[in-house]
Amino acid sequence: MKLELKKNLLQKRRWRIRKKVKGTAERPRLAVHFSNKHIYAQCIDDSKGHTLAYVSSVGAGDAKANIEGAVALGKTIAEKAKAAGIEAVVFDRAGRRYHGCVKSFAEAAREAGLQF
Repeated sequence: MKLELKKNLLQKRRWRIRKKVKGTAERPRLAVHFSNKHIYAQCIDDSKGHTLAYVSSVGAGDAKANIEGAVALGKTIAEKAKAAGIEAVVFDRAGRRYHGCVKSFAEAAREAGLQF
């Protein structure tokens, strides 16, 4: 019962954020998802529904779903986005609090050159 309530509240936060955050070709949406084991991030052009750059910790042996892994993947997604010609993004934290791993990921991506 309590788990279902938490899931429903998280989904409502995602929807509320998604109403406001839209990705375009000039400024795609940088969506990040943290599971218990892995981190997934992608730059999405919502007008066409295309993923422009993608990175996850599944293929990387040393990256895990902790702060060190978030920093490593933040730098990697920034490099891939730069290679794809993306300079600025809109950050979609998927309903998660801007704290801990999410904050580390965002700061690492900013330091590597992405603007948001």
